[in-house]
Amino acid sequence: MRILLVDDEEELVSALAERLQLRGLAADWARSGEQALELARNQAYDVAVIDLKMPGIGGIELKKQLAAAFPALRFIFMSGHGSLSTFTSGIGEIGSADYFLLKPVDISQLIDRLRELAK
Repeated sequence: MRILLVDDEEELVSALAERLQLRGLAADWARSGEQALELARNQAYDVAVIDLKMPGIGGIELKKQLAAAFPALRFIFMSGHGSLSTFTSGIGEIGSADYFLLKPVDISQLIDRLRELAK
């Protein structure tokens, strides 16, 4: 499984990638939606873990573009704002997503969600 992590908080996203790699999962990271699209054009990913609120191409727009270009790609959203109920009430705008995680992201919870998607 190859994972694309996208968040404008470089320390968070690079640390998540490193922690996933230490657990044997292939993970690349991007600090922007634009950078994520470039990576996705050059590398196949199974799951994209995307922050909802980012400057430039935000999480919702990024998900729409990635889903259109890569229909098999699965999505996990993360956000430091709001709650699960906020996320589910906005699902119409976002479209389908496999999971939503609140920041700070618990690495064990993220790995559990990734394993569920791998089944």
